[in-house]
Amino acid sequence: MRSALLQLGEDFLSTIVFLVLFVASGHLVLAVAGALAVGVGQFVLLRRRGKPIDLMQGLSLALVIAFGAAALITEDSRFMMAKPSVIHFAVGAVMLRPGWMARYMPPLVRQNVSADVLLVSGYAWAALMFALGLANLYVAATFSVAAWAWFISVGAVGAKVVAFLVQFAILRILVRRGLRPTTP
Repeated sequence: MRSALLQLGEDFLSTIVFLVLFVASGHLVLAVAGALAVGVGQFVLLRRRGKPIDLMQGLSLALVIAFGAAALITEDSRFMMAKPSVIHFAVGAVMLRPGWMARYMPPLVRQNVSADVLLVSGYAWAALMFALGLANLYVAATFSVAAWAWFISVGAVGAKVVAFLVQFAILRILVRRGLRPTTP
């Protein structure tokens, strides 16, 4: 869980830097420059450490550069605010692969919960990612930066936490049912 949160933080670090700088200064160029510097810095750091650049890291850097350039050219912060949607859509697309969730489950869950339940759970996560991506686009296009900041930092993260807790509770119930001794 901790490594997943760290990975998510790394994927959204440039967006977080953009948000903090833009809210603190109200200066689009400064905020975009900070986000670009962080995105490029992350990429350079990974290369120096000899670590492979995975698809999401490359996508994140490309999005920071593309959306940052679009935000600067149009002088519209909504381009940077749209970046999380593309990430949500990409993650949702990966989550459409049947069985992706099984590898993240401990053996106790895999042994006591049907593969169909894990399959449906994986699709539910994909649906959540697509819904959050669409919601982010709507909020970014319709509301202020402050409202978007609340949505992306509290609303989107909160939705994922609630989904995780609901899934955990359901899987826990199913595991307990699977462990109960059956009486003839």
